[in-house]
Amino acid sequence: MFICRGNSKANITMNMTPPPIAPVPSGVDRPIWSVMIPTFNCAKYLCKTLNSVLAQDLGPGQMQIEVIDDLSTQDDPEPLVMELGKGRVSFYRKPQNGGAIANFNTCIERSRGHLVHILHGDDWVENGFYEQFQKAFEQHSDIGICIARVFVVEENGELDSLSPRIPLLESLTGQAEFMYYNNPVRTPGVVVRRRQYELQGGFLLPLVHTADWEMWIRIIRRSRGAFLNKPLASYRFFPGNDTGRLIKSAENLHDYLRLANIIKNYDDKFDFKKFQNNVMRMAMTQSRLFEEIGNVKAYEANKTFYKELLAKQPIKRRVIEAARNALLKLVRITN
Repeated sequence: MFICRGNSKANITMNMTPPPIAPVPSGVDRPIWSVMIPTFNCAKYLCKTLNSVLAQDLGPGQMQIEVIDDLSTQDDPEPLVMELGKGRVSFYRKPQNGGAIANFNTCIERSRGHLVHILHGDDWVENGFYEQFQKAFEQHSDIGICIARVFVVEENGELDSLSPRIPLLESLTGQAEFMYYNNPVRTPGVVVRRRQYELQGGFLLPLVHTADWEMWIRIIRRSRGAFLNKPLASYRFFPGNDTGRLIKSAENLHDYLRLANIIKNYDDKFDFKKFQNNVMRMAMTQSRLFEEIGNVKAYEANKTFYKELLAKQPIKRRVIEAARNALLKLVRITN
């Protein structure tokens, strides 16, 4: 997954009100689909992304295809778009870099279709993606969002894993509790009715890592969601992309806590302590990972976050954690 850099510390104090999404002006021709492809310094992956969409092109009357570049600094995707798209794919370069989340909102704002698919510029769709999703939306006119499983792949495209099945969504639920404590959804496998963005607003700008997670919770809670138990897209994850960078700096963990405070306001049954404990375990896992591979800076960032969070815990919990960590360290030394 491709995510741009953002100043999260400055964002902490920003307004958590979703930015408004205006309806498509009357009189504008509206296709069924808007395939919106945000990019930033990822032109070397864009060829596969575009080819996967163009292989399923339904024609300009039914599908808008547009690349929205967040003012890339290391490459220029426009020539590639012109070469591969041959006039079929629109290109828009933002006048200034606003970060990934702002670019997602630009994608929505520029979309004209009834169904909006935001496809990261380093991910791609599998055969049958648009056909299968369109059938789901036609069969269930009241759903606002549809989610499919996706392949999680490494930078070179090698398969790593498969995103999990979500049985609850297969029953067309409006309940989002299953997403309160972990996110089983990968953005390239998500399609949303544009009307839902108009009703719910855009992605929250202060969230640098969890904006998509919060958005899917918001839409499922306020409409209904469906699930396709088929891998219909591929999501690229690797240490060199910006998601990997956020993990190295532990900024993903800070963002999880921002998300937790938002969910707490959505539902008073949400267990904030449970979520916080999950984040603590993740901080320890990330710190150990970086310790093992010798990334001292990333190890220190994640370890510091863990210690800061642990310091806020009750004394009993701190004692238990200290004993547990000592035991785990002894096991590692022994092995």
